Amino acid sequence: MGRIIVGKTTDILPGKMQKVAADGKEILIANVDGKFYAVNDTCTHAGASLSEGSLDGCTITCGWHGAKFDCQTGKLSAFPAKIKDLQSYKVVVESDNIFLEV
Repeated sequence: MGRIIVGKTTDILPGKMQKVAADGKEILIANVDGKFYAVNDTCTHAGASLSEGSLDGCTITCGWHGAKFDCQTGKLSAFPAKIKDLQSYKVVVESDNIFLEV
């Protein structure tokens, strides 16, 4: 398992999220009260970029159809239909660098 640097902690303020490219994938990094989480950026319902949605606490809401996912686990938390969970990634912060383990 390798680590890829995806940004600086100062790039993503608390309560914000940002899409990054890592290991050939688009990944969403979310900052929840100074703790960083990473999940696939693509909604499993219709393929929307989740970074264009919103973050409320640990809940990412897709801007297209309102699917809600937990950014800590990638698990679907609310949607009228059953869709797949998001893949989540381990995040490691060293100094002010954000790394993903892939």
